[in-house]
Amino acid sequence: MRLTEKSELIKAEALRLGFEACGISKAKKLDREAQFLEKWLSNGLHAAMHYMQNHFEKRVDPTKLVHGAKSVISVAMNYFPENEQKEKAAPVLSKYAYGTDYHFVLKDRLKTLFRFIDDRIEKITGRVFVDSAPVLDRAWAARSGIGWIGKNTNLILPESGSFVFLGELIIDLELEYDSPMADRCGSCTKCISACPTNALIMPYKLDSSRCISFLTIENKDEIPDKFKGRFENRVFGCDICQD
Repeated sequence: MRLTEKSELIKAEALRLGFEACGISKAKKLDREAQFLEKWLSNGLHAAMHYMQNHFEKRVDPTKLVHGAKSVISVAMNYFPENEQKEKAAPVLSKYAYGTDYHFVLKDRLKTLFRFIDDRIEKITGRVFVDSAPVLDRAWAARSGIGWIGKNTNLILPESGSFVFLGELIIDLELEYDSPMADRCGSCTKCISACPTNALIMPYKLDSSRCISFLTIENKDEIPDKFKGRFENRVFGCDICQD
């Protein structure tokens, strides 16, 4: 079976399983992303998320996670809800928290995709990743061509936007690789202007210590007084830079 045919079968099965998009990239070290991450961490923009400093080499090199890795299969699943919160006085939750825990949903579907490859295409060794290890999800999704990383630092799909969950299969099977998608943000800076806490300190760069999502989910300390009155009743996460 040719590489093209293998890749097409995998993508078709991913879509059949309910993923919004599927792309494939070569499993190699993310040199450019490693430089950006190192600088972002050294500037303290990860705030109190000290775990981001751990396992740096694994974050940027898939061969450190899967021996003999050749391909990274990236998938995206749309989670934009059919119904949004309508009661304006009610505490506001991020849309991703409306439904079933996405870790279970994505992991189950990725395991099914793994079995499909192993049974129907070629015997493989690999792992499923859904926030279960230090993997740069957005970087791999962008490299696989399913979207681009916007100025709000989220992956944006051309047809469905940035309300997507991401996951990966890293496997030891060579496939045909996709090309990254061009950045389509252009001169638009709406996401930056919309952020009530000025967390997007410049295009493509987030200061986590100012981000409502960090402050209401990851943060274990008191929320700084300077942010009082800026949350617009948000108590768990934030979607402003995506809305």
